Amino acid sequence: MVDALGLGLGVTMLLIVVALHFSRGTEWTPGEDISKEVLERRASTVPETDFPEPMNRSIGGGGGAVAVGGGAEGELAGDEEDEDEGFDPDAIADDEVEYYEIEFVNEGETIEVANNESLLDAGEDEGWDLPYACRQGQCLSCGGKVADGDAHEYVRHTNNETLAADEVEKGYVLTCTAHPTDDFSLETNETP
Repeated sequence: MVDALGLGLGVTMLLIVVALHFSRGTEWTPGEDISKEVLERRASTVPETDFPEPMNRSIGGGGGAVAVGGGAEGELAGDEEDEDEGFDPDAIADDEVEYYEIEFVNEGETIEVANNESLLDAGEDEGWDLPYACRQGQCLSCGGKVADGDAHEYVRHTNNETLAADEVEKGYVLTCTAHPTDDFSLETNETP
């Protein structure tokens, strides 16, 4: 059988060794904190944007109408053109509907689009998988660019809570709310 005296001495010796080991410590010291350095290094690899945080204009980002920048309360910096306020494509009478030749550059085709139809809807009617998220002019997911210049000359937006007037002047449009007013070439999946 088991010798009780031997077992007792073994357990006692083990407890003494463990106590001696922990009494002098492990002599381990933690290294310096490099988390700030790592974050700064990662931040330097990300390009700077002019978008306000945290409601930046990422895909589907921001949500609702958020006024950013200077100006009176409730006024957006870089007011949209008055011509786009209150534009309702459904109010265009059937005998007043006009059709325009729109070249979808990335899709390699030119199609007719009515002035009461959005560019996104016209592209989807062709079976193209065009990008979008909100369908309300509140994000940049459906962004496109008029290759011929100032988009004010070629489209009207029913709602544009995302693009500033200077971005529209550079040719950028929101295809979900943009309706043609002339023939032009459109590069889809383009954002400022």
